[in-house]
Amino acid sequence: MPLVEETSLLEDSSVTLPVVVIGNGPSGICLSYMLSGYRPYFSSEAIHPNTILHSKLEEARHLSIVDQDLEYLSEGLEGRSSNPVAVLFDTLLHPDADFGYDYPSVLHWKLEQHHYIPHLVLGKGPPGGAWHNMEGSMLTISFGNWMELPGLKFKDWVSSKRRNLKGDRVMPEEIARYYKHYVKVMGLQKNFRENTYITSVSRLYRDQDDDDGQDRNISTQHLQIEKSKFIKRNWEIRGYQRTADGSHVPFCLFAENVALATGTLDSPAHLEIEGEDFPFVFHSMPEFGAAISKGKLRGKVDPVLIVGSGLTAADAVLCAYNNNIPVIHVFRRRVTDPSLIFKQLPKKLYPEYHKVYHMMCTQSYSVDSNLLSDYTSFPEHHVLSFKSDMKCILQSLSGLKKVFKLSAAVVLIGSHPNLSFLKEQGCYLGHNSSQPITCKSNPVEIDAYTYECVKEANLFALGPLVGDNFVRFLKGGALAVTRCLATRQKKKHLFVERGGGDGIA
Repeated sequence: MPLVEETSLLEDSSVTLPVVVIGNGPSGICLSYMLSGYRPYFSSEAIHPNTILHSKLEEARHLSIVDQDLEYLSEGLEGRSSNPVAVLFDTLLHPDADFGYDYPSVLHWKLEQHHYIPHLVLGKGPPGGAWHNMEGSMLTISFGNWMELPGLKFKDWVSSKRRNLKGDRVMPEEIARYYKHYVKVMGLQKNFRENTYITSVSRLYRDQDDDDGQDRNISTQHLQIEKSKFIKRNWEIRGYQRTADGSHVPFCLFAENVALATGTLDSPAHLEIEGEDFPFVFHSMPEFGAAISKGKLRGKVDPVLIVGSGLTAADAVLCAYNNNIPVIHVFRRRVTDPSLIFKQLPKKLYPEYHKVYHMMCTQSYSVDSNLLSDYTSFPEHHVLSFKSDMKCILQSLSGLKKVFKLSAAVVLIGSHPNLSFLKEQGCYLGHNSSQPITCKSNPVEIDAYTYECVKEANLFALGPLVGDNFVRFLKGGALAVTRCLATRQKKKHLFVERGGGDGIA
């Protein structure tokens, strides 16, 4: 019997899957593509602009990149990711992209079905993950071709849909549709399950002498004493699948390896201050966008407070500005802070974000000018509290407090992944185990060339969880994980052979 039916997830503890991927955004999709047997090779006619890397690629042109030494190939490369394999794969797919060049990829892809590793990709919504929930009126920060996945050029897909691509940047809804189509056209659908919610991922062991077949948590000491008596079931994944009528169907899966590809948009970060739970305080762009589209803020004289100095906060400023809603923009940093994201974006390519940055610099609050009509920035300020009468108290570095009446507040200071299904909410996997996992300050600690968690064997993490927020870099995680699993498959014959049909033998 197949492990999983097409429409639902069923309990079947008799089969252990080689890999379960949690998250069906671009990280999970790209990993499924490579686990399905698609292999990248250095194209015979290709010339990489990096002569040292080109020489290395020439040495093993007959081998797929998956079968090569990623540490050797990555050595000496520099890019906008701290993960060397992410930089390597990006420079193979988009050579010299950071210098403004649009060179073609030096890779070509072959489907080698004997390399297929059985796997399931579990996601809450359709393939594409958080891209289906993003604010529809904003352009992506990256170029369309940087958002594409291997084997299907984004521009080719757009032209096949008879849409004209105006400029290089695109709407999130276009990207979401592209990812959904990608899974279908690449033949990956059988590995994907939608509407699935994970409640626990844990290691369990089974006592061979038990007749009831129940898995149990067994103490480490007990394991060491009677190791031969227990079968190691690497991971037990429990959760439920939502059906069309809203009911929940529980499932339980076993896997030798688990890959975390959940992204970090699940849980918006909070200021943790008094009054933050009042209904006029929003914590996401979709919430704010919905309030505007429903007309709740139309014609309001009182300003909207926007907290944050990143691109999402800038999106909110633009959204309010374009809807004639006055803005108070509060952020902790100085406008000259070199780490502000605006300083990393070329003006010509991102004029709207530089418009916001210009306003942040030139339209700041002063006692003489008071609030400006459309936009006022408050650099080096923070929010002390929100009050029930829709007022907020701001405080400057010098300790000076100011009170303002609001029509709404939008707190956009980052987000945390939801890893509630792991012990300790997954904190123990981070570089700092006493803090929650965040993309910037505390990513999951991984081996740089396999993406396996340093603190948990057979558990992998990729994408924003390991600091790769941009799609162009998260593809390197899929390469590293695939190479690690393929190498182990060869050495230890850990994986079952592919069965007939859509089941697993």
